[in-house]
Amino acid sequence: MRIGIPREIKTLEGRVALVPAACGDLVRAGHEVFIEASAGEKSGFSDSDFESVGVRVLPDASSLYGKAELVVKVKEPVAGDLEHLRKDHLLFCYLHLAAEPALTRSLLDIGLTGVAFETVETADGALPLLAPMSNIAGRIGVQVGIHLLHLPAGGKGILLGGLPAADRGHVVVLGAGAAGGNSARLAAAAGARVTVFDKRPDRLAEMMAIGANVTALYPYVETVAEFVARADMVVGAVLVTGARAPHVVTRSMVESMEEGSVIVDISVDQGGCVETTRPTTYAEPTYTEAGVTHFCVTNMPGAVPRTSSHALSAALLPYVQRMARSDWEQDPALKLGINVRDGEIVHPALKSN
Repeated sequence: MRIGIPREIKTLEGRVALVPAACGDLVRAGHEVFIEASAGEKSGFSDSDFESVGVRVLPDASSLYGKAELVVKVKEPVAGDLEHLRKDHLLFCYLHLAAEPALTRSLLDIGLTGVAFETVETADGALPLLAPMSNIAGRIGVQVGIHLLHLPAGGKGILLGGLPAADRGHVVVLGAGAAGGNSARLAAAAGARVTVFDKRPDRLAEMMAIGANVTALYPYVETVAEFVARADMVVGAVLVTGARAPHVVTRSMVESMEEGSVIVDISVDQGGCVETTRPTTYAEPTYTEAGVTHFCVTNMPGAVPRTSSHALSAALLPYVQRMARSDWEQDPALKLGINVRDGEIVHPALKSN
């Protein structure tokens, strides 16, 4: 199989899908691996690092896509990528098509097979290719939120963990999966009062076990509204696999928050779970709505590409190795990952979107 790794061109995206060590394993297995020049630089890998393990470095995107059968990248294709994609390409990356109708239409028009990292699902319901980036996004969200609460950043001017004679800040986390769980743990470690909402009893128990400063509750609408109104920071981490995220926080709830509060919507890739969410980039990461600062960057883990690329590559390699075989669709997890094929929407959640 000819495997191609293009350079990411989404705004301030520095990740690379496969690190040199992973590429070396693919080469040793008999595959041809190609990478676009400088694709790994922002993740700390030079072209020579890839060449040393048998990867062929190609000068530009046109050359890369021209050689590849299987295209493995990080983020969804943007305009500069779409012009190179062909019907015979097998595309493997994060797609988040539920929130991207225009991209969906483009991929359907091309007619390629698109397998989304975020919908590769194992028999136990786990999302092995989404989890590592969710872990990172959950931590980044709180780190950024802490800074945005500072007065010079437009925040209300509080230290999240408090001090003797000064109250702790209050963080509300919606969803206790990989992203929300990491947000709750980091906020709790910073000393905040943390309230986590989730529908699953096992996750609620897991969150309560973090520490005495964490409360875990079922997301009744009135209860969510009550706690959001009193929150200094709200972290949205609601996920319905493959589907658009539901609006758990309404505009009226946002308007009830104190001016200078912060919303971090990690669900933005799937449309966002806060009604006032709109996608941003790291070039202009925040905006203010109803006096509340919103951080809704669609590639949060891209801020730490050295860490992210290692974590993503380790999760990806076994699946890339499987996709490089002609019978890859016999793998149940990868079969669930197929979003589009031959001009048709395949994934059930997208069909009902």
